[in-house]
Amino acid sequence: MAFDRLSNYAPQALAVLRIVTALLFISHGTQKLLGFPAGQMSGVELFSLMGLAGILEVGGGIAILLGFFTRPVAFVLAGEMAYAYWMVHVPMGGFFPVNNGGDAAAMFCFAFLYLVFAGPGAWSLDGYRAAPQSQTA
Repeated sequence: MAFDRLSNYAPQALAVLRIVTALLFISHGTQKLLGFPAGQMSGVELFSLMGLAGILEVGGGIAILLGFFTRPVAFVLAGEMAYAYWMVHVPMGGFFPVNNGGDAAAMFCFAFLYLVFAGPGAWSLDGYRAAPQSQTA
């Protein structure tokens, strides 16, 4: 069956998921810290809970983008998004993400949780560090 051959590309598909998730996540952090792109969360205090979130989103997002310490960073970011969902979105609009605006937080939480278990996939610094290096004598 044709779908069986798609499994050969699972590491690359996982890498694409990791990279796109990271790019989207970084934009949430740059919006908070740099005001770009402009939005509701632009220009937060650096030394505040939202400032910490922005730092995690930019720094952690870059680490995920590069596939650098993917599993531990993804674990921290999944926790950040779980906290955001339960402590910010649920009190504002109830349990359901479609009502409380927490769709992105829930999706990021589970995407990062998946990366904790699946690893970075192809094209990652983690994979490069784990690969045996050829030695020239």
